[in-house]
Amino acid sequence: MTIFKNWVFALVKLFQSVKDENLHWKNANQDQQVKLKHARVLAEKTLEAELKMKSVRLEHEIILLRTKNDAELSMFKTKCKQDIKDYKQYLASLDQLKRSIQASYTHLPEAVAFTIHHHAKQLLNQMWEAEDFEQKIQHEIQLINFMTTVHEDARLHLEGETTEKVPERTLSLIQKL
Repeated sequence: MTIFKNWVFALVKLFQSVKDENLHWKNANQDQQVKLKHARVLAEKTLEAELKMKSVRLEHEIILLRTKNDAELSMFKTKCKQDIKDYKQYLASLDQLKRSIQASYTHLPEAVAFTIHHHAKQLLNQMWEAEDFEQKIQHEIQLINFMTTVHEDARLHLEGETTEKVPERTLSLIQKL
């Protein structure tokens, strides 16, 4: 039993010495621990302040982006509305072109007038859907040339300057395109 008692006593003594050593270490390093705690609190507050500033900046940037996007969206909607209005005017012009053909060539089968009208619509759609500016201009020139040819054929026929029963130049132009 004395061996057990000695062993327990040695264990208690070891435990006591570890506690004493820990206490001495805490006393010796107390100033440093206080400085570290103070530095950590200061760092947390600094980080918190930086995060608030970044949050405010981000909020400001978000507001600016929203404003810019709203303005761009408004401009885009206005442009789209104008494009739709222009497209409708083009279509009305093409319908007028078809009526002009039908009035000029009363004996002409309706299918021919519709074919000319359909071809003009295809040229319009190609122009409208072109992504590249140069392609758009090229299609626009084709449409203008086509519509000018159709009007010229109709005018010449109405004025009696031609004896052709069909708009030959217009039909020839359709075959080329």
